[in-house]
Amino acid sequence: MKRAAGPLQGAKAPSGGSAGHEVPSVGACLLDVQDLTVRFGETAVVDRISFQIQPGEKFALVGESGSGKSITALSLLGLVADARTTGRALFGGQDVLALPERALRGIRGQDIAMIFQEPMTALNPLFTIGRQVAEVFELKQGLTQAQSAQAAIEIIASTGIADATRRANSYPHQLSGGQRQRAMIAMALACKPKLLLADEPTTALDVAVRGQILALLADLQRQHGMAILLITHDLHLVQQFADRVAVMERGQIVETGNVAQVFASPQHRYTRRLIDSKPVRDVVEAPLHAPLLQAEGLRVGYPAAAPGVRGWFKKGEFVALQGASFAVPAGQTLGVVGESGSGKSTLALAVLGLQAFGGSLALAGQGWSRDATHNKALRAKLQVVFQDPFSSLSPRLTVEEIVGEGLQVHAPQLSAAERKAQVEQVLADVGMDEAQFPGLLQRYPHAFSGGQRQRLAIARALIVRPQLLVLDEPTSALDVSIQQQVLQLLQRLQRERGLAYLLITHDMAVVRAMAHQVLVLQNGNIVEYGPAHAVLDAPQHAYTRTLVSASL
Repeated sequence: MKRAAGPLQGAKAPSGGSAGHEVPSVGACLLDVQDLTVRFGETAVVDRISFQIQPGEKFALVGESGSGKSITALSLLGLVADARTTGRALFGGQDVLALPERALRGIRGQDIAMIFQEPMTALNPLFTIGRQVAEVFELKQGLTQAQSAQAAIEIIASTGIADATRRANSYPHQLSGGQRQRAMIAMALACKPKLLLADEPTTALDVAVRGQILALLADLQRQHGMAILLITHDLHLVQQFADRVAVMERGQIVETGNVAQVFASPQHRYTRRLIDSKPVRDVVEAPLHAPLLQAEGLRVGYPAAAPGVRGWFKKGEFVALQGASFAVPAGQTLGVVGESGSGKSTLALAVLGLQAFGGSLALAGQGWSRDATHNKALRAKLQVVFQDPFSSLSPRLTVEEIVGEGLQVHAPQLSAAERKAQVEQVLADVGMDEAQFPGLLQRYPHAFSGGQRQRLAIARALIVRPQLLVLDEPTSALDVSIQQQVLQLLQRLQRERGLAYLLITHDMAVVRAMAHQVLVLQNGNIVEYGPAHAVLDAPQHAYTRTLVSASL
């Protein structure tokens, strides 16, 4: 069954930072949270926090993973299982924490709606977008099926999805990340809630789509006069969007105030640390060497139905990547940027030999072939680190099994003891050892934080001593301070091992910190390509200028 209260993601105010925002005048509070405490057993994950949100206000709750941000929001709707919640949360004069489940169902989606972090997991894959939005109208407003279907199309269109009638019949996997996010926003706004809870709304979105979603939320917020509680670790987003901010550390609010004042003069050491946790460039600016990876005229097309009657007899083609030529020297990083649907992931799949392509592509002078033995040897030279370490690491394997798996494939001659020794060495190389984590090799991924899991993913890639790593959004799911640590690790490994990186990201700050060269993709075509300082500091193409300005 689908969630009645729609999920959320990403937004950017069209008028710039909080300095230009008009904070709503203080009157009767829309939400008054008093001494909220949430415990699992004897552990308090949220510890006596208090804050207020005025009608029409944009209030941000920031902090690192585990600080209690999401638990705070979920507890307001009674969505935290197996927890003991105390305190008060007055909404419209009634304490929502004290309401029975039946009464809460009337509030969820109707007066308080929620947009969850990841649209692909928050939307039901078995139902079309239109059906999922229409269900809210049926359950909450009692409309007929026909009325709900029409209302769903209208609100989907209001979120800026083109051809809303056709898109309403699409399933989540048939939409881009930005479109899925807009569909979740439509679901959340179906009943015109007074308060919208937005949990990490832009984590999975590129800068251009993030800006569009932020502007959309700001516009809809003004139209409906609703308040927004924004939960995020993205400080840049907070500056763009929020009126006031509260900073959480280990379940407690350590600082709160006007966004401009908090960012200009943070009072708490934790707030200062968050603001100072920005990617720092620490790479070797070495002269160009002979290309390790060389691509010429790379082209990728997918079968697609031809429009009209022709589609009955002949298949068309969707060209996802066209005429891409680039090179990655040993020991250097090529940053690949572009918005969703630009061809970044398609390019990565082609480089990894996981997608058929036209043109030529060679790693250390060798290309992919139909010979499995040849490809196996090539794969040892090329490894990948994925965006979400939690989903890319098997929950059923121990650390020793996960990290050592590559050796079983590429170095089967090693004994168990030799394999274990190499696993321990590569874990030490990424900053993890038995002294810090007793029983490390026998632990499972769920026992580690996001940053620690990403270190495990990097160790798994390094175990076979590759020459090139494909980094697919390696830090977008991480807090700013953990992101900084992972980037420092990647920079150190590049210096020590001479690794080349193909870095795919929508975070321009990460590109500035890591890339020697930058390639900009738009609609499957390279629109700009050159040294990082030239592309980022003096972009020539209008699209590149848009991406750079959206990140400032």
